[in-house]
Amino acid sequence: MLFDILTIFPGMFASPLREGIIRRAIEQGRITVNLHNIRDFATDKHRMTDDRPFGGGEGMVMKPEPLVAALGSVRKQGGPGRVILLSPRGRTYNQRTAGRLAGYERLLLVCGRYEGVDERVRRCCIDEEISLGDYILTGGEIGAMVIVDSVTRLLPGVLGCGDSARNDTFSRGMLKHPQYTRPRVFEGMEIPEVLLSGDHAEIEKYRFLESVRETLKRRPELLAQVSFTAGERKLLEKSGLMTEVAEALNVHGG
Repeated sequence: MLFDILTIFPGMFASPLREGIIRRAIEQGRITVNLHNIRDFATDKHRMTDDRPFGGGEGMVMKPEPLVAALGSVRKQGGPGRVILLSPRGRTYNQRTAGRLAGYERLLLVCGRYEGVDERVRRCCIDEEISLGDYILTGGEIGAMVIVDSVTRLLPGVLGCGDSARNDTFSRGMLKHPQYTRPRVFEGMEIPEVLLSGDHAEIEKYRFLESVRETLKRRPELLAQVSFTAGERKLLEKSGLMTEVAEALNVHGG
């Protein structure tokens, strides 16, 4: 998969791209990440990429000329791709969106800055806008890195450990079950006996129910997006959790 990142601060990506799973994915050729400095496409002697907004107001706005020129140049270097602007105006990013983006062969990530980009750039060149959440960052670089990270780990062969990505938190809309490792007893606290039983069917049932319990306790609104199988519903009824799940769905519109 190809990621093209358009930014005025390419140096911000140096460390994240050289560590962990992302580094290995690049070395294995599973992803390619190209950084493009928008300033290289500014035509004035100061390489300005921003200017004051018409009508007055605080802050600066990213100019259309260098940004559109950068996008035009980058598009010519590869096949068609989806152009995404990282912006507070975008839809909130989640695991479902990450899964959808993983289906593209190429993503062009435009890192917004200042008070945003000239509206004409949005109209002519942007396919969609994405926001990390309801808060303001200094720019879209961190958001772009989040997309690279979250999408890359969903690509075939990147994690190299079976169903790891499929079983992640949010993969089904629920939080993940609690995890335990050695030692078996820590400060008087023992791990659940079922995890030592070797009975994988029982372990899966236990983990499913614990996942539901964690979601009910911490993020009950997530359950409105979950579709339970008939077998799972029987487990919920047997454990006494179905009443709590139904109440959560009632409250949160499921």
